[in-house]
Order: sequence, then structure tokens, then C-alpha cells
Amino acid sequence: MYAETTHDITISVKPVYLDDQSEPDESRFLWAYHIRIENQGDDTVQLLTRYWKITDANGKVQEVRGDGVVGEQPVIPPGDAYEYASGCPLETSSGFMVGSYRLVTEAGDEIDVGIPLFSLDSPHAATQIH
Repeated sequence: MYAETTHDITISVKPVYLDDQSEPDESRFLWAYHIRIENQGDDTVQLLTRYWKITDANGKVQEVRGDGVVGEQPVIPPGDAYEYASGCPLETSSGFMVGSYRLVTEAGDEIDVGIPLFSLDSPHAATQIH
């Protein structure tokens, strides 16, 4: 489990290699990751956008930007959390991801919250990143 707290918002990530959906002989490796966004602050926040930087074992970088997560822009009251799962394909047997969410407070202030750097390791990797 990986976690990072910014502006009283804690982002936790748990990546899982999907062996049954991966095809190593065809350079297709797939991971699922579970995200928990926990509001430990005093203000309700809404998630507006996401940004991901995905790097494979060869150093190839993909950047992903978009509105919300899994088709939603969740509102998270103080003391509450929002959870979702998504996935990431790579052409290599390992890599890593890092990113951020842009949230807006009830007062209309936009804040960026860090998503911790996490490694994508498969049993096919020569060495594991973490």
C-alpha cells in the first residue's frame, strides 16, 4: 500500500498485477489499482480532474489527463472517503505511476493533491522496482 497526504486529503493506492489478463509473450502486462481518497480536513471537496504520469521499464512515458475518475466527479465530505478501481496496461513487465488530482473546496478554491509514486511489478520482471 502506498499513501500520501496533501491539504488534509490522503490518497492510498494498492496496485495488483493481473496475471490472468496479461500476455507476457506479446509484451502485454496489465495491472489493476485500487484508490482511496480520504478527506481528513474540515471542508467538503469535489474531485474535478486527474493527471497520471506512467513510466514503463524502458523509460517510455505516457501522460493522462481528464475530468474526474471512472466517469465521476465525486463530492467528499469531511471525514468521508471515496474509493474506486482502475487499470493500467504496459508493454514491459514493470513500471511506475505517479499523479495528482485537482479538487475544489466549498469556498471555490482549487487545490492539487498528490497521488503517491507506486511501482507496477510483475513476476516476469528481472528485478522489482520497490
